[in-house]
Amino acid sequence: MEIEKMGTIGIFAIFLSSSLCLYFVSALLRFVHKLWWNPIRIQHQMRLQGITGPSYRFLHGNDNDILNMKSEAKNRPMGLSHDMMSKVQPHIHSWVNKYGKIYLQWHGTQPQLVITEPQLIKEVLNNRGSAYPKEEAKGFMKRLFGDGLSVSEGEKWTKMKKLATHAFHAESLKNMIPTVIRSVEDMLERWKHQEGKEIEIFEEFRVFTSEVISKTAFGSSYVEGKNIFQMLRKLASITADNGYLHRFPGISKIYKTNDEIESEELEEGIRQSIFEMIKKREMKVTTREVGSSTEEDFLEILLKAHHDANPSRKISVQDMVDECKTFYIAGQETTTTLLAWTLFLLAIHPDWQEKARKEVLEIFGQQNPNPDGIPKLKTMSMIINESLRLYTPALSIMRKVERESRLGKLILPANLLVYIAPLAIHHDPQIWGEDVHLFKPERFSEGVAKATNNNIAAFFPFGMGPRICVGMNFATNEAKIALSMILQRFAVTLSPTYVHSPIQNFTLRPQHGIQVLLHSL
Repeated sequence: MEIEKMGTIGIFAIFLSSSLCLYFVSALLRFVHKLWWNPIRIQHQMRLQGITGPSYRFLHGNDNDILNMKSEAKNRPMGLSHDMMSKVQPHIHSWVNKYGKIYLQWHGTQPQLVITEPQLIKEVLNNRGSAYPKEEAKGFMKRLFGDGLSVSEGEKWTKMKKLATHAFHAESLKNMIPTVIRSVEDMLERWKHQEGKEIEIFEEFRVFTSEVISKTAFGSSYVEGKNIFQMLRKLASITADNGYLHRFPGISKIYKTNDEIESEELEEGIRQSIFEMIKKREMKVTTREVGSSTEEDFLEILLKAHHDANPSRKISVQDMVDECKTFYIAGQETTTTLLAWTLFLLAIHPDWQEKARKEVLEIFGQQNPNPDGIPKLKTMSMIINESLRLYTPALSIMRKVERESRLGKLILPANLLVYIAPLAIHHDPQIWGEDVHLFKPERFSEGVAKATNNNIAAFFPFGMGPRICVGMNFATNEAKIALSMILQRFAVTLSPTYVHSPIQNFTLRPQHGIQVLLHSL
């Protein structure tokens, strides 16, 4: 009788209020589970196995601590030393010393198991059984790389890896050499007018490597691709700046920061610019204008895959855009830092600069490098490897624990992230000896395998396992050519104005650039 008096509206109101109540209770439970219960559970689970670390802090994890440590280290003066872990990754340096070579840290609510033991790193990166895939790109990182080769997984990664490998196989690398040489010549032509004057080589090499990747992978000049590079650099900078910043879950759907708005605009601008580049190339291919070129570049390989009649090999336009972004970034960033830090090391170690120059002149004389001579640059290879060890370009490698897995003696829960810090391994005195922070290329005189005190996987500047960088040989060949041609023409010394301050900003960069003086030979 009472129900009849309430009427339909009253019943609906009770139902609605009950539903809202259930919704909010459910949302609250999910909130508590994600932001409190799950972190405490995982922290307890790892501590039972002897793995400790800085305690989880509500919502932000350890990110505020990491930001404060990095900010303090960034502003701390540093002498001309290669001992840089406390400067570049102060949190890892501090927490490894405090908690051990394996410890648990928190990126917001996401647990990260930091591993600095080579044998376990090898197991993770070899990824047998597919237990440790790449973490899915999100947020700013997603806008930067899309779903390109560096972040994709499964069948798509296999498909794109084949295309990239084809673009950088041995014969292709050989055919790229004249293009690299011409770009070095253009750079050195500028340097001719700077003898005795200070030049900033990080910026010089950035322009050079941009030119090389533009021409070899996309058939265009740096000027044509300049707009894309500028937008990618800006987006990469925003991504790096927001790496440790967190917002309340769901708030970005209501309110967007200036960085979020700008990153969306940059993503769209990059997409449109690359799409225009693809359309221009497609028109050239259609009218057979590209027929004069004897070799396919990466862009043409992508176009062929886009028009492939076999659905299993066909790729979408968005796939093409994502791969172009990936190769623009990867092809330029790593080689720029490699070249800049290697020339810096040669500038402060004139004995090794002279040894490298002597080798170059013995093999090439005053002629440009050639395909037969490049593999004979043994001293140069040793110098490059030692540069990659001391000044490793990529400072972190992430893998996700796909399902509960055993790693060594540890049982890792699903969805845990494994954080690998190559620089920590490359600067470990237990692996490399007490002279670990000294520049000693002779470590690599018998190759990489015998460079350490024990024959374990302790040197991986380009990664390891099936996901090792496909552009590794391209990057090292490009560096050998550029350094050989520089040493044929100039002696290089460090400028008195140089301030040594390596920092982590996407890759390992010089905070204030690298200033050197050139002296004609």
